[in-house]
Amino acid sequence: MTKMAKILLTFVAMVAIAELAMAATYTVGAPSGSWDLQTNFTQWVESNTFHPGDVLTFSYSSSQHDVLEVTQANFDSCTSSNPIATHNDGNTVVTLSAVGTRYFICGITGHCLGGMKVQINAVSGTTPSPAPTSGGPTPPSSVPSTPGSTSPTTSPPGGSTPDSAASSVTAGVGLVFGLAALLAF
Repeated sequence: MTKMAKILLTFVAMVAIAELAMAATYTVGAPSGSWDLQTNFTQWVESNTFHPGDVLTFSYSSSQHDVLEVTQANFDSCTSSNPIATHNDGNTVVTLSAVGTRYFICGITGHCLGGMKVQINAVSGTTPSPAPTSGGPTPPSSVPSTPGSTSPTTSPPGGSTPDSAASSVTAGVGLVFGLAALLAF
C-alpha cells in the first residue's frame, strides 16, 4: 500500500469516528417523562439541540400509544391520516439523517390534541450539544461519579444518556488505533 493510500485511509477512518463521536441518543421526554400524555414535549425540545446523526428513542406502551411521523400540516392539525411513517413497537428508534424539521404525533384518538406531539429540528454544526438541564445527552467525561450512581454507559430507567454513541466512540477509537498500527508497517 502506498504512503498516500495509507494517509487517505487514516483520514477517512478519523472522519467516520468524528461523526460517530458527535451523534447523541435522546430518549424522547427523558429524564422526567417519556412518550406519554404527561410529558411537556415543548419544554423537552427547548432543552436540547439536535444534529444530523442524532438518534431519538420513543419508549412507550404499545397497547396505549404509537408514533406517527407526519407532515407539518398534519402535526399542526393533529391529523393522523396519511402518515409518513407509523411505529407501534413500544421502542421506536429514529435517526435524524439530515438538517431539517421532523414532526411526530401519537395517532391514538385525542392523544395529539392532549399534547402528545413533538417537533424536532436538526441543525447543522459539528459542535455537540451542551449538557442540557433535562432530557439530553451528557458527555461521558462530564457524568459525575458518585457512590451508588449508574455508570455513564448505562441509561437509567427513562433516562437519556448517549450510551450507544459512547459505545460507538469507544469502538471507533479502537478502530482508529488499530488502523494506525497497521498502516505504520
